[in-house]
Amino acid sequence: MRIGRREFDTHNGCYIMGILNVTPDSFSDGGRHGSVAAALEHARLMASEGADIIDVGGESTRPGHVPVPESEELERVIPVVEALRRELDIPISVDTYKSSVAEAALRAGADMINDVWGFRRDTRMASVVAAHGAACCLMHNRERAEYSDFMPELLSDLAESARIAREAGVAEDRIVLDPGIGFAKSPEQNLTAMNRLGELRSLGYPVLLGASRKSVIGLALGLPVAERLEGTIAASVLGFLRGAAFLRVHDVRANLRAVRMARAIVSEAL
Repeated sequence: MRIGRREFDTHNGCYIMGILNVTPDSFSDGGRHGSVAAALEHARLMASEGADIIDVGGESTRPGHVPVPESEELERVIPVVEALRRELDIPISVDTYKSSVAEAALRAGADMINDVWGFRRDTRMASVVAAHGAACCLMHNRERAEYSDFMPELLSDLAESARIAREAGVAEDRIVLDPGIGFAKSPEQNLTAMNRLGELRSLGYPVLLGASRKSVIGLALGLPVAERLEGTIAASVLGFLRGAAFLRVHDVRANLRAVRMARAIVSEAL
């Protein structure tokens, strides 16, 4: 698939999406990259460490987050996207579920929209992405973590998100699916989604895994956010082995090296 000016071999490759939160309250790195200068510096670092995509987020979606007004999200995100577009030759994703923010971001130079509601919250989102010929990541989410049969329902929900995208005119090769680790799932369901990640590929789209530093890792290891690197690396390697084409992470270099080593082992080639 193509994201921006770059081609991604999603059948054979595994690519790193670096997280750039420009928020004061994100669960892991809130407040660290709030200025354009700080955001640009961190983006440069991630690019130098091997990030393939930078994902800019202007509203925390952690459990219990307080939604921010559209105007505030725009003030946080758009100057950063413009600065990244001027200075870095790397695909830019914007993490938003608001079509107005998505439209402004795409006009400012973003190449991809990462929607935590999978085009099922804002009814204009799919048409905005389609009109710009942009790529999208459609994440699984629900209002409540209530399921009769978890995995079939997760797959059905993601298939519906993909249908919404296609019917709005988003090209098949512009769609990525994300199981939504940490969103509307019990800790055990999060583990199930990661363990059975390969089943998402049956829907016919590349898969992104975003488990970096999340609470399921903290619960499994009994560790706070600042000590979840090893758990994140384990999730990333497993995601690669289960067929993820993209890994959304905070710690680019460490995760990239771990996946490269895992690839060397399974391919028996250096």
